[in-house]
Amino acid sequence: MTTSTLERVPAAAGTAERPELRSISLEFSSAGEVHSGLEKAVAELIEVAAKDATCGILVTRLHPGHYTVALDESVPFGETYESFTA
Repeated sequence: MTTSTLERVPAAAGTAERPELRSISLEFSSAGEVHSGLEKAVAELIEVAAKDATCGILVTRLHPGHYTVALDESVPFGETYESFTA
């Protein structure tokens, strides 16, 4: 089972109709789900990052099975970095 939470910036920062996606929280119950789940989340954020070309993507493993994929200004545009907190 995979669960994900999409966090959005306030409407003022995105368009009035659809605020931009900034981060995705993911939880996986099996190791087999991790790779495809992270790939999908990164692909989603690549589309958002390409609009303003000011940041890259940071994938953070919070603890086993729990990840955050987020736009991050410390990551150069066009790159994806990995981070482990656990």
